[in-house]
Amino acid sequence: MKILLIQTAFIGDVILATPLVEKLHRFYPNARVDVMLRKGNEGLLAGHPHVGKLWIWDKRKKKYRHLLALLRKVRRERYSVVVNLQRFAGTGLFSVLAGAKSVVGFDKNPLSLFYGKRVAHQIGGGLHEVQRNLMLIAHLTDQAFEMPKLYPQPADFGSVERLKGKPYITISPASVWFTKQLPPEKWAELIALTGSDKAIYLLGGGGDASLCEQLARQSGGRAASLAGQLSFLQSAALMRDAAMNYVNDSAPLHIASAMNAPTTAVFCSTTPAFGFAPLAQGARVVEATPPPACRPCGLHGYKACPKGHFGCAHSIRPEQLLYRA
Repeated sequence: MKILLIQTAFIGDVILATPLVEKLHRFYPNARVDVMLRKGNEGLLAGHPHVGKLWIWDKRKKKYRHLLALLRKVRRERYSVVVNLQRFAGTGLFSVLAGAKSVVGFDKNPLSLFYGKRVAHQIGGGLHEVQRNLMLIAHLTDQAFEMPKLYPQPADFGSVERLKGKPYITISPASVWFTKQLPPEKWAELIALTGSDKAIYLLGGGGDASLCEQLARQSGGRAASLAGQLSFLQSAALMRDAAMNYVNDSAPLHIASAMNAPTTAVFCSTTPAFGFAPLAQGARVVEATPPPACRPCGLHGYKACPKGHFGCAHSIRPEQLLYRA
C-alpha cells in the first residue's frame, strides 16, 4: 500500500500534517507514506523514520510547468490513496490526475467534487488544525488525536550541544505577517527582564536576521542571534531543551509543539480559537487582556494594522511575557 500526503503550504502547515504520518504508520506499518511539499520545506522531514519519498514542488519559478513534470512522475507510482490537505485548485487538480485508487481532501477545494471522499473544513468550533487534518484519514484509522512530531537527527542535536552549557530560553521574534508579530520593543522588554542566569537565543530564518541582530545589539550582549544559522531540525533540537520558547502565532510555535517543548505563544491579531494554539504540555498563551473590540481582524495576518493602532500587541504587558522557572 502506498499513500501520498500533499501539503505544499508553509512550514507550520507541514508540521501540522505530521500527525497523519504518525497515525498512518501505526495503523499500516508496512505501507509507504510519501509526502509532497514545497521546495524549501523538505528539511523538516529529513531523516523522518516513517516517511518514504519526498516529492518537492518548486513554486518559485515555472510553477505549473514543474507541477506537470511532478505529476508525470507521481502517476507512475500508482498510489492507493492520495490525501490532499490543501484547499487550492492547483493541488486539487494534481490529486484528481495523480492516478490513485482513492482521493481524499477538504470540501473547500474547488476540485473536491471529483474526490472519492470529501471532508468538511470549518474554522472554529473548538477544533485544532491537527484535528481538522486527522479527519481526512479517520475512515482509514480512528477518531483519536495525534500529536505533531519532528525527528531531529543525532547530528542536529550535536550541532547545538555547545549552546546548552547553561539554562537558556529561545525567542523567535519574527513572523511573515506584521500583525502576528509582537513589536520589537516588547521582545526587548522581555530580554531586559530575563535574569542573567539564563542564556537567550534569538531564532529565525535568514530573512529574520536583521530583526534578531537588532535585538541582540539592543540587549548589550544579553541575547545572541542565531537567525539563519540553524536548520529547521537544529532549531527543533535547541528548542526541545530550553527553559522556555517564546513564539508568535507562526511556524516556531508548531516546531515547539512537535518537540513537546516549553512554549509561551503570543497571539496578537489572531486568536487560538482559530485552531493553531500550542500543543506542548503546559504551554502558555499570552494575549491582550481585555482584547480590543476589533480582534481578531482576520484569520491570517496583515502587513499593517487595519485600524492603525495595533492595540492587540501594544497592550500586552511585560509581566505577561515573563516566565520564571
